[in-house]
Amino acid sequence: MGFLQNLVLMVLMVSLVFGQYGDCRHIGHHHHSHKGGGGRRLRGSFVQRNGTHFILNGKPHYLNGFNAYWSMSIASYPYTSSKVTTTFQEASLHGLNVARTWAFNDGGDKALQISPGSYDEDVFKALDFVISEAGKYGVRLILSLVNNWNDYGGKNKYVQWARERGENVNNDDDFFTHPVVKQYYKNHVKAVLTRNNTITGLAYKDDPTVFAWELMNEPRSQSDYSGKSIQDWVSEMAVYVKSIDSNHLLEVGLEGFYGESMPEKKQFNPGYQVGTDFISNNLVPEIDFATIHIYPEQWVSGSDEAAQEEFVNKWVQAHTQDSNDVLGKPILLTEFGKSSRLSGYSVDIRNSYFGKLYNFIYSSASSGGPCAGGLFWQFMAQGMDGYRDGYEVIFEESPSTASVITQQSRRLSALKK
Repeated sequence: MGFLQNLVLMVLMVSLVFGQYGDCRHIGHHHHSHKGGGGRRLRGSFVQRNGTHFILNGKPHYLNGFNAYWSMSIASYPYTSSKVTTTFQEASLHGLNVARTWAFNDGGDKALQISPGSYDEDVFKALDFVISEAGKYGVRLILSLVNNWNDYGGKNKYVQWARERGENVNNDDDFFTHPVVKQYYKNHVKAVLTRNNTITGLAYKDDPTVFAWELMNEPRSQSDYSGKSIQDWVSEMAVYVKSIDSNHLLEVGLEGFYGESMPEKKQFNPGYQVGTDFISNNLVPEIDFATIHIYPEQWVSGSDEAAQEEFVNKWVQAHTQDSNDVLGKPILLTEFGKSSRLSGYSVDIRNSYFGKLYNFIYSSASSGGPCAGGLFWQFMAQGMDGYRDGYEVIFEESPSTASVITQQSRRLSALKK
């Protein structure tokens, strides 16, 4: 989501001291801990792909998961790192088996990458901890490598770095085309993938806890609606990632907007394009699976509830059909949620919305279709009020939502038997 996650640094530090940690997310462009936990450390096997299915140890693999973008940031402060453990413990107890989080924080406070190629070892150790704890509780990770948005640095920071070093760059979308900026990104990819985890002793590229790498969170270009610049970037970077790490799956980070390769599909877009192309971007051979995000309340905000519901139905169905018929690859719903800050919100409405999407996923998975799972936005432990964005799901506060989520975990798990 393209939200302003970073507050003024002093506010962040003050709020940390008082236990209100984190970065507020504003809707723009857009605890107790359990002892023991319910999972087992992941060992040995990487999740693979065969056609439209994920495969683990020779059997189809389905996913019920969540977003926890804040994991590395929370882990980088000694007095809040226990929230990471609590989150993975709770996730494991409710059968959640995948989480999506940021493997980037470029420039700014508690940056992982302070400047091009220069890293804060303490923050890298925080990411080590996130991966280690996820593995301990049987949760695999989708790790995103850069942001489209300015939160946690993003493409804006990369372009700024190039400008400060005398490069001729015009705007943030030069991220996708300028050779120096592209090299900065490749260097970051290499630094992360070849990082040796100080806790597990495994290089990230050799750790089966990683489910997949994500090239970028929600790539968009305002400079090139033809789709060429992002298409070329995806092609180049996908080859580069696979040249370093052929063990892991790879996805782009797409929201799902259709583009020029199949213009007739643009009818499913929310009335505009963003320079990506769901079909051609995902047809890049090194890309293993497709993703969509779902935010009708932001994308078609002028529509009534019935129209938004119809948009969601068509959005999910069209992309699932295309994943099967055109791409021949699996698809995950990697971001969806319901904000408590919207008028008319209730927990029952959220539960019903989650249930509808979970039913769609289960229907596809149980009939051999390509849709193998979903990750709601966003899961949090108690005591993280600074990270609340309206979409947060805190199990202790919403046991009925926890029940809907757990039921989906059970249904998908039963399919593997």
